[in-house]
Order: sequence, then structure tokens, then C-alpha cells
Amino acid sequence: MEHLQGKVIVITGASSGFGKGTALALASEGAHLVLAARRDQLLDDLAMECKAAGGKASAIATDVSDREEVLNLAREALAEMGRIDIWINNAGVGALGRFTEVPLDLHEQVVKTDLLGTIYGSYVAWEQFLKQGKGTLINVASELGKHTVPYMSSYTASKHGVVGLSQVLQQEAREAKLDDVRVCIVMPTAHDTPFFDHEANFTGHEVRAPEPLHDPQDVVDALVALCRNPKDHKIVGGDGVVKIAMKRLLPGAAESMATKQMHKTQFEDAPPAPTTRGAVEAPTPIGEDVSAGRLGSGYQKDQKQRAKRSQGKAPNKRPAMKPARDR
Repeated sequence: MEHLQGKVIVITGASSGFGKGTALALASEGAHLVLAARRDQLLDDLAMECKAAGGKASAIATDVSDREEVLNLAREALAEMGRIDIWINNAGVGALGRFTEVPLDLHEQVVKTDLLGTIYGSYVAWEQFLKQGKGTLINVASELGKHTVPYMSSYTASKHGVVGLSQVLQQEAREAKLDDVRVCIVMPTAHDTPFFDHEANFTGHEVRAPEPLHDPQDVVDALVALCRNPKDHKIVGGDGVVKIAMKRLLPGAAESMATKQMHKTQFEDAPPAPTTRGAVEAPTPIGEDVSAGRLGSGYQKDQKQRAKRSQGKAPNKRPAMKPARDR
């Protein structure tokens, strides 16, 4: 188990959620952090918090869907710190809705951020780790990298890609006998971060965070533990362990259950709401903290009450599938 004092750690998606929580936790261990996200003011504020917590931190505004910006992130990190010990690919966005009701350009941007952004980050980190002969790459995927739900098509496809990429790199490291180069795949279930506030939504209903909803500190703790002691895989959330096992052992039953649960949560129980492109293309000012504040706030009880009221006004039936149309 390694001490994290003085370790140079790059974190993408650091302005909120898992990234912000992990940065603060690592700063308290004395790590040297390179923080990356699109919201530059939030990054600057976080860097100051990290320094106050006992770490060293620099903020580099980065859109991970832009290859040149990720290359620049690596260059600046190396210019300032001289090496990279750990690289955490954490940035991610999502788009919710039936496949052809989500605009194609948003599907493309989800893939660019979630999959290509991880490929870009992994590439520059891998090159540096090969030069150093050591380093740890941590890719934050999702339970949806190992099973599926409807209405999150590009996100699910991207996370499957992140898992596949990471497994290939694990194989290459083992084949080359790179014992000190490690690749970790983190697969969280639903956690109470601002992800659901940032998600593009084309369902015609409010985005509802799935249940059970977990404390994001669980993922922060897992990421810090992997920095100390790398492991190939880590599922965070006991329900994710069950879902992934069911997908492998009873795929038909798992898919049927996931479909019914997701449809009920997002279409039948959720109140009506306008569509939104969320933070997929550009950052939004909402959702600046590690947690979104749903847990312990009466959020889930309130959502159920609002769903009952909305069901009293409209039939609780699945909307008919609409044809694709120009946007």
C-alpha cells in the first residue's frame, strides 16, 4: 500500500461530484493534484481548497472531448510536476431518452466526452507511464459498462467502451510484464452527484435518480483506495454487483427487469418536464458540489408524492413510440 504524500495525480471532471470529492480527499493526504474540467472558476476555487487541505494543486481548464486540450493537459502537468504518478479519467455526461428522440449531435457529444475523452486521457497517461516504467491509470466507467438499461444508449455504449479499453490495457501490461503499470476500472452504481442535474433529457418527464441512490463518498473512498493499492476492477454499490452478475448468469431476466424498472422510474413515475440539452455540450452553473443533496433531504419521498399527483392527471401508460424527426 502506497503513501500518497507528494504523488502527482491528474483528475478530469474535477469541478463536482466524484472528481471534486476525490481531489479534496487526496489533498488531505498531501498529494500534488492537477485538476481538469470545463468550469475554470470552480477549478480555481477547488485548487485553493486543496491547498488549504494540505495538498498542492493546479487548475487547467480542459474539455476532454477535445484531443488537443487533453494533450495540453498532459504537457502542462509534466511541465509543472515533472512526472505523472496517477491519472484518473472521471469526466462524463449523459443523455436520457428514446434513441431517436435524443438528437444525434448529443449522442455524438456523449461518446466524445465519455469514451473518446477516456481514450485521449489513457493514451497520454500510458505513454508517460511507459517512459517512467510505472504509473496507475484509473478509468471511471459505470455499472452500465457491464449491463444495460433502456433510454441511456450513448452513455451505455460509451461505458462499455471504457470497460473494454481498460481490459485491453490490462492485458497489454501483463503481456509486457509491466508489473508497476496498473489499470483500474471503477464501476459505480447510481450515486447522489450532480450528474442527474447535468444530464440532457428528452423523455418529456423530470430526470429521476434511480433507486437505490448511494452516497458519493463511497466512490471517493474507492478511488482513494485504488490510488494507494491498485486493483483491476471495483464495483461500487452492492446493487451493481447483483445486476452485473444477473446479466452474466440470467441475461433475459436481467434485461426484462432493468427495462421495466427504468421505464417505470423515468416515464410512469416521473412528473412531466420540458426537454433540456443539459451540460452535454457546454457547462452549466448548477451542480457545483460533491453531492446533489438528494439523500436525506426528503427528495425521494417528494418525488413519489409528485408522481402520484401527476398520475392523477394523466393515464399511466407508456407513450407510443414516435418516428425520428428533423431537429
